[in-house]
Formats: sequence, C-alpha cells, structure tokens
Amino acid sequence: MRQIPHWISGREVAGTGSRRLPVFDPGTGEIQAEVVAATTEEVRTAVQTALAVQPAWRAASLSRRAEVMFRFRDLVDGHRKEIASLLSSEHGKTIADASGEVARGLENAEFAAGAPHLLKGGYSEQAAGGVDVYSIQQPLGVVAGITPFNFPAMVPMWMFCNALVAGNGFILKPSEKDPSVSLLLADLLRRAGLPDGVFNVVQGDKEAVDALLADPDVKAISFVGSTPVAQSIYETGTRNGKRVQALGGAKNHMVVLPDADVPAAADAAVSAGFGSAGERCMAVSVVVAVGTVGDKLVEEIATRINKIRVGAASDPDAEMGPLISGAHRDKVRSYLDGQGGEVVVDGRKSDISDSPGFFLAPSLVDKVDTASPYYTDEIFGPVLSVVRVDSYDEALKLVNDNPWGNGTAIFTRDGGAARRYQYDVDCGMVGVNVPIPVPVAYYSFGGWKASLFGDVHMYGPDGLRFYTRTKVVTSRWPDPATSEVDLGFPKVR
Repeated sequence: MRQIPHWISGREVAGTGSRRLPVFDPGTGEIQAEVVAATTEEVRTAVQTALAVQPAWRAASLSRRAEVMFRFRDLVDGHRKEIASLLSSEHGKTIADASGEVARGLENAEFAAGAPHLLKGGYSEQAAGGVDVYSIQQPLGVVAGITPFNFPAMVPMWMFCNALVAGNGFILKPSEKDPSVSLLLADLLRRAGLPDGVFNVVQGDKEAVDALLADPDVKAISFVGSTPVAQSIYETGTRNGKRVQALGGAKNHMVVLPDADVPAAADAAVSAGFGSAGERCMAVSVVVAVGTVGDKLVEEIATRINKIRVGAASDPDAEMGPLISGAHRDKVRSYLDGQGGEVVVDGRKSDISDSPGFFLAPSLVDKVDTASPYYTDEIFGPVLSVVRVDSYDEALKLVNDNPWGNGTAIFTRDGGAARRYQYDVDCGMVGVNVPIPVPVAYYSFGGWKASLFGDVHMYGPDGLRFYTRTKVVTSRWPDPATSEVDLGFPKVR
C-alpha cells in the first residue's frame, strides 16, 4: 500500500508513527493509499526545522522573497494539469473543477509576489522637533496552517503564500483525506528556490493539530473547517498565546426577488449549489424565493438538476463527482429521510447513487421549514433547499437571524434593492447577481458571526497583516550641543 510521507527540510520523510489513515478513491470507494499519522515528536521536529532556518529567510531581501514567489507561481502554472489530476484522484471533484481551484489558488501567489510594495511601512518626518517616526512590518516567526479536504490546493495557498513572502517559516497540516497535493506544492516551492526547512508538511489528524496548538514556537495558526472545530482551535490557540484565524462553516443564502431573471437565477443556483458536490463553504445551500417567484424558480432549478451528469473524475463528461467519503455520503443521504420539506428531486433515486464509489446525485427540497435540519444544519453536500418568504424584509431577517454569516447573494434587476441588501445584510461576503462571491486575491476572504473566529480575514491584505506585526520606531539624531536632561513627558508640540 502506498504511504503518504511528510515533507521536512526540503524532502519527503517517511512517517514513523503506528497509526494509518486511509486515503480513498472516491470514484471507486477503494483505499488507494495510507497516511502515516504524525506523532507529536514528528510535529516538533518540523517546527524546530523551520525555527532554525527562519531567521535567515527573514533576513533575505524582499526582492529575493518575491522572486521565489514569482518562480513558484510559474511552476504552479506549468503544472496545472498535474496538480488538478492529483487533486481529483483523491478528492473526487472533476478535472474542470480542480483546474478552477488551482487557478484561484494561483492568484494568491501572484498577490504575494507584490510584497515589496505591500509591506511598505509609513514614515513621518519631523513628528516632533528633530524626531522622525516610522513603522515597519516584521514576520511572526514560525506559523502553521490547518487546511480542509475540499480545497487541498487553493486553501493552503491562501495561507502560505503570504506567510512565506512576509518572512515566516510555515508548517502545513493538510487534510488526511487528500494529502498528496501538499507534497507536490512543497516540491514546487523547493524548485522555486525556497530554502530547505522554511516550508514543512506534517500529515495526520487531531494529534498533529493538538501538537501544533501546544507548541510554544508556533506563533500563529490559520484554520479552515467546520464551526465546532474552528471554535475549539481558536479557543485553544489563543489560550496558548497564539494569534489565530479560524474560518468555520456556513449556510449561504441566495435571495431571489420577483423581478429577477429567473432562468439566470436558476443557472446560478444549480452551479453554486452542486459544484464540487456541494462540498464548498461558499456553496449556495439555501435559495430564498421571495413572493411570486417561487413556483417558476423551483421548476427551472429542477429541470437543470435532472440534466447534470454525475460521474467519476476520470469521466471527461462528468459535471459533478462523488463525495469525499462513504460516511459523509451516508450522512448527506440521511437528510432526505427527514421531515420539514418537499423533496422535488431525490438524488437517491439516481442509478449513480447506487454505484461503487461515494456518489449521491443532486437533490432539491422545496418549501423547507426553517426549524428542520434541512435549514439548521450545514449539510455540505448536493442538497439544495428552497425557503419561501413573502417579502424582501422577511428574506433579509431570515439571513440576518442565521447563526452563520459567511456569504450571501441577491438576484434582482433592481439596483436600489441590491444596494439596500449589501448595506443591511450581516454577512462577510455579498454577491449581487453573483452566486459565489469569493473575493479576488487582492481583497480578503472571511465571514461574520459563527463563520469566523478571530479578527482578521484570510489572504489578500488581511493575510499579510495576520502574518506580520507592526513595529514603530521613533528616532532623533540630536545636536550634542543642545542635549540636556528633561524629566518631563515627551512633547510633540
């Protein structure tokens, strides 16, 4: 059985632990590899390796660090097909979907390559008589990223591109469900000229996470995953004196007003609801049909769902692949047994849902009760719920009362209504006739409420701020002839 190694000091290192974690082929349901889960000692070795070389990497010029990121960007671009294929083989998403993930991850390397400009501080000449004040951004030291299974290439790049170019050492703990992409990215960083040991990968599960949270030399933790785990990591990390950004779950609402272009809204709902089998934190999981638009919208969505081709990533005609594991597929299926909505399209009845692999065809549930699990749970699978409301105000209240506040969208031809919605809604990311409002890399990604624990969003300008700390220097070069003792509080006027 193929074993997935760690990456320490610029090379693959076989794990020494006794625990084995299966890596499945979601298209067949068969085990294709094993992760040798990292021990606490192995995590400590990775941290100490980064700690030893980080000072020299920090001392490298901004131009040198940017050069490495430019080269990494070109290497990723040249290996798009290889990355996408490897990603698909372990996650199950289609090659087209995986290629899109790589492209969005690549944007973060492009942004980070601008660090010589982005890390410029401020300078105030003559803040007081003969006194100048300036600010500088300095790296934290060794930082870590804990990433989810659903975006094994993009989310790590959200984190480590900014962290590395700012001068930090980085420890990546990828998902044990699809770990191989992390090793390919590590090798591309090596080939780009990143010094050995600055970037390390530890494979594993909770034991590795706990070791990173407890390690005193890890100064910051970035996390993307479910809300309960995000909250736990935030509380544990901050209690241990670390800076933490922990992105949690979501229940993203797409509000469709009566004046919307219904066919376009249906296209968007299906695309955003069932891409990557719904295993996206930015997937639309709830369509809020306002007023009279409901019947026509549900009809249009159902028509499109029935045309989706579900298949393995190896099928060039497949539009949607399997779920990540058999256990998760079974959990998603179980929601369709419940009450609280009318199942319009039942994915369990598709032939593909009974085939080998972790397949579940798309489902549509109309007239969902907001007290039912269809609405209260983050299903994280190909189940799209429709909630009907009578008015815009009722739709807005529904979204704002939801405990999550990751992303939302509104579909309308009314610019005033759209402007009002983006102003009033309690969500961190808003789309206007855009169903998945993931910000471009030169903005930052993050939700509100139970979708984010911490004060700083991920990647973009917030990402650089997260991985650096500000130092303010006040300097004077006085004329020795005017020097004197003055015990009063320093004056600026």
